[in-house]
Amino acid sequence: MSETQHLLVIGAHPDDCSIKAGGIAAKYVEAGHDVTFLSVTDGSAGHHEMNRKKLAARRKRETEAVAETLGIDYDVFDIADGLLEPTLANRKKLIRYIRRVDPDLVLGPRPNDYHPDHRYTAQLLRDAAYSLIVPNIVPDTQPMASNPVIGYVADHFQKPEAFEPDVVLDVSDVAERKIDAMDCHVSQMYEWLPYTFGELENVPEDADARREWLTEAGVDHLSANTEINVADRFRAELKDRYGEDAGAAVDHAEAVEISEYGAPLTEDAAERLFFF
Repeated sequence: MSETQHLLVIGAHPDDCSIKAGGIAAKYVEAGHDVTFLSVTDGSAGHHEMNRKKLAARRKRETEAVAETLGIDYDVFDIADGLLEPTLANRKKLIRYIRRVDPDLVLGPRPNDYHPDHRYTAQLLRDAAYSLIVPNIVPDTQPMASNPVIGYVADHFQKPEAFEPDVVLDVSDVAERKIDAMDCHVSQMYEWLPYTFGELENVPEDADARREWLTEAGVDHLSANTEINVADRFRAELKDRYGEDAGAAVDHAEAVEISEYGAPLTEDAAERLFFF
């Protein structure tokens, strides 16, 4: 495949893209394609000790580390964490951004989620989707020639409906690169999330030791937020895609449910966008 594809992953917070689609992103980069991560908020709410200003600056530096680690672009909107609203102004902001990036595939959260920032990020993406090609909406930016394929990243929420993957992908061979990206989010992976799960005292102080902790037993404290058990949850789909033996051997997977608000996932599009 010679044509360069562009993947845009949109998260509500600076760590969301790495957690939910870090493997897919790494596979894209490995194949010579372009990847952009966007955090719709500045991540400034999620800490038990730091104030918003210092935390936002720290989270921005962590996204820069992710960008260098994965070989991608990473942008952060100047919207306060925890205060995101699906307003017309924010919709226009997202439309402008997506048009400038001009992605072939956009991944983001589903609209049913525990966190309002996640829900409203999903709502903004849904509201922006069709308008991306409409010249008279946000006329100060060039409309896209066609809508991108839009997909939802995996989650565990069941109501009003459970996540139903259209594509389940083996990312086992880039799992270390994904962990490297997650490891860049120090304030989230080793401070805030362990604090919220009552695991803070179990996080090692040494950088190498805590990365090992994250990779092994420590990942349990992220069970409500990561791809954990995606491979086991969707083992049948992996076997259908890769064959009985190869599918059974997959250790690390990421899954995508295609949104009806973007372009349809035709056979040609599936081959181009989910090439691994």
